[in-house]
Amino acid sequence: MNSALRHMNLDLARRVEAAEAEAARACADGMRSLHSDAPVAWQEFAGGVAVFTGKESPITQAVGVGLPGPVAEEEIIALEAFFRDRGATVALEVCPLAGLDFYALLAKRGYRLVEVSNVLVRSLADAIAVVPSHITIRMAAPSEAAFWSRTVAQGFAEHFPVTQDLLDVMEGFFHRPGANCFLAYIGDEVAGGAVVARHKGVAGLFGASTLPAFRRRGVQSSLLAARLAWAREQGCDLAASIALPGSDSQRNIERAGFQVAYTRTKMVRD
Repeated sequence: MNSALRHMNLDLARRVEAAEAEAARACADGMRSLHSDAPVAWQEFAGGVAVFTGKESPITQAVGVGLPGPVAEEEIIALEAFFRDRGATVALEVCPLAGLDFYALLAKRGYRLVEVSNVLVRSLADAIAVVPSHITIRMAAPSEAAFWSRTVAQGFAEHFPVTQDLLDVMEGFFHRPGANCFLAYIGDEVAGGAVVARHKGVAGLFGASTLPAFRRRGVQSSLLAARLAWAREQGCDLAASIALPGSDSQRNIERAGFQVAYTRTKMVRD
């Protein structure tokens, strides 16, 4: 890990998880600001945040639970009710620094592991934007919310069908305070998009996708570089991103100077 982040510790994990929790919560608020009748909600539980933005939404889960200290079973029961009252699967993204006692509690209540993901971090002390000449990266204009949302959603289409619910989630990210959305072009054609959100000095990099016709041409690395430079200009000292272990996304992120800080586990109770 680079010199500014030589040792992962609980305080650093709390910063990273809090930034992601804030991004999800702000996405829900952004959706509500666009659609006052949107069935979205969020609530704090045991130091984390549970967010609901639709039954099938990738944002519908809890993040950061258990990091401040021991969690009582009554708190998990209340968290479960938050999701079940809305017809959603109970899902938690668990940081390993929450401790074995927390995992034991989840096991006792019948949770199962469905996914692991690597949380990667890097210092922003030396972040600069280096973008190949054949790629143009620009900030999306306020009037381009729908265009940006559809572009990013289409880049994820093989994993998440482009539904109106997904577009609403993406547009919620677009309108959240403290965030900035970018578009990538090759020539005159849009090639992809991504978002970066800041929270207490941490820049969270989310929602990066490349349209299939433009993959393996440097779009992802260019979007990474532009967002890191923006975050540094905004006064952030730390950047964080999440990827599936061994994926192309992880390799792209590592090439941008990130290193794995810890591996999260997604736990669900049906």
